[in-house]
Amino acid sequence: MSRVRMLLVLLLAWAPLAQAEKITIAAAADLKFALDELLVEFKQAHPKDEVEVIYGSSGKFHTQIRQGAPFDLYFSADIEFPRLLAKAGFAASEVVPYAVGRIVLWSATQDASQMTLAHLTDPAIKRIAIANPKHAPYGKRAEEALRTQRLWEKVEPKLVYGENIAHTAQFVQTGNAQVGIIALALALNPELASKGDYWLIPDELHAPLEQGFIITKRAEKNELAQQFADYMESKPARQVMTRYGFVLPDAAAGDTDAD
Repeated sequence: MSRVRMLLVLLLAWAPLAQAEKITIAAAADLKFALDELLVEFKQAHPKDEVEVIYGSSGKFHTQIRQGAPFDLYFSADIEFPRLLAKAGFAASEVVPYAVGRIVLWSATQDASQMTLAHLTDPAIKRIAIANPKHAPYGKRAEEALRTQRLWEKVEPKLVYGENIAHTAQFVQTGNAQVGIIALALALNPELASKGDYWLIPDELHAPLEQGFIITKRAEKNELAQQFADYMESKPARQVMTRYGFVLPDAAAGDTDAD
């Protein structure tokens, strides 16, 4: 009988560990501050589970997932990337729109709030940082805005390219660029807000930065992945996203639960 009791004790002790799950999230770099904040609350509700987030370029993550990278959720700054993955059979969920991003001029050394894109042609501005348009959605939108204003050819020789939008912001923070076109979500973070000002680039100058996520095929049976996906659509999560300057997908329909 003592052996049976001991076995029961061991099984009960092991059961919570067996139920613990882990997810790895690939997330666009513009989500860095907002998602870090959301994770604090999510982890409080799931103390035994493990959530790892890797931030980077949406385009590069898209390629890595196609090549078998072990990501359970994929948050892209361009909804087209998860749509392509879903069409190719790499998704275990529908593509969920989660935000529309905005781009801004930001500087740590100049009053960017008094600038427009036209100011970037000033000879005194030697280096301008944008994300690499080849694989970073925010870089593509920066290029579109500059081309719409017929400024691309004039400022292209000054451009330095970040691997993602967070890397782009670092160029400006460290003085390697005098001004940058970065995500509003980064400019609103206290870390950057205390060091510089921004000017919101009119959204009619570029295509919408419609963003979306999927649960990947790898996480098809991972309950924690589904729980995190559900959490991202909750009111507390939406409130955080709004605070970081993201426009919620249904905002135009008059939804007010994120206020």
